[in-house]
Amino acid sequence: MSLLLEPYTLRHLTLPNRIVVSPMCQYSAVDGLANDWHLVHLGSRAVGGAGLVFTEATAVTAQGRITAQDLGLWDDAQIPPLQRITRFITAQGAVPGIQLAHAGRKASTHRPWLGKHGSVKVEDGGWTPVGPSPIAFDPEHAKPTELNKAQIDDIIQAFVEAAHRALKAGFKVVEVHAAHGYLLHQFLSPLSNQRRDEYGSCFENRIRLTLQVTEAVREVWPEELPVFVRLSATDWVEDGWNPDETVELAKRLRALGVDLIDVSSGGTSVHAEIPVGPGYQTRFAERIRVESRIPTGAVGMITDSMQAEHILRQPQADLIFLARELLRDPYWPLHADEDLQPGLKAIWPAQYQRATHREQPIHESDLRDPA
Repeated sequence: MSLLLEPYTLRHLTLPNRIVVSPMCQYSAVDGLANDWHLVHLGSRAVGGAGLVFTEATAVTAQGRITAQDLGLWDDAQIPPLQRITRFITAQGAVPGIQLAHAGRKASTHRPWLGKHGSVKVEDGGWTPVGPSPIAFDPEHAKPTELNKAQIDDIIQAFVEAAHRALKAGFKVVEVHAAHGYLLHQFLSPLSNQRRDEYGSCFENRIRLTLQVTEAVREVWPEELPVFVRLSATDWVEDGWNPDETVELAKRLRALGVDLIDVSSGGTSVHAEIPVGPGYQTRFAERIRVESRIPTGAVGMITDSMQAEHILRQPQADLIFLARELLRDPYWPLHADEDLQPGLKAIWPAQYQRATHREQPIHESDLRDPA
């Protein structure tokens, strides 16, 4: 039996396999509301056989959106459209997950396909971003307003309220986004955090907000369901956030009841030189798994089923998170089933089975309108 295709249990939740749809921003919502695009985008990956399907980074406040078109969970009105999606994902045998996030100083930007870089001006519908320190991500991004203690407390509470809504919406896994240069990562990294209070300067202070948010979310999330945290293992910049700090933070998160670290990297600096290549981040997932003694998920240029199987068998990670490859092929898990288990047929949806069993003769009924 392939490890990739084996069920995997965390707490009382069992995933049908170890293939995870990584959170991928779609920049297609209005007022944070999910719509038909999100249903089809996420639903098709569930139909395609993924075990765990994550939404994109879902903002806990309107101010915390990367773009004005991001999903959100700061309002009860945003629950029903997500319930429609979780019902469909669940009906396909997959597990629905949600990533909760705040963009911090990288908020209020343009949708990427517009070809515009930097912040959207207030007069054009943007807003002033916030961050740990008044340091812009780059010259084309607006300088953020430094958060005070009361505002930090409000953001922690916003994560808690979003987690409550996520549960009502039908999600079974919640992930706290503390990577890719967004708000929690901004507090972690000395490149973006130059505070001199309880949230800055030393390692203990820089990790404080991530720990507080995670602890608060874990307290309101059901004991039987898992909590993940996504971390950037390194900034890829000298004197930035580094793998040693990530290992230590992962230990603290494990003690708070976190079930898995979703291991990525980068996002804090435009000057980062990242050695991108197949599986370039898996070594970080392996180190965290071994030294922090917590399950990990690997992500980053994993494209081949044998490559994914190898990562699990080393073992470098416990789950495989796929992003771009699942955009290219929503049915990658079903193809992986056929590749890794020769002689066994992947179980395609009943609606598609006539087209997938090519060795069978074509009957007149196969030529009729499938409707």
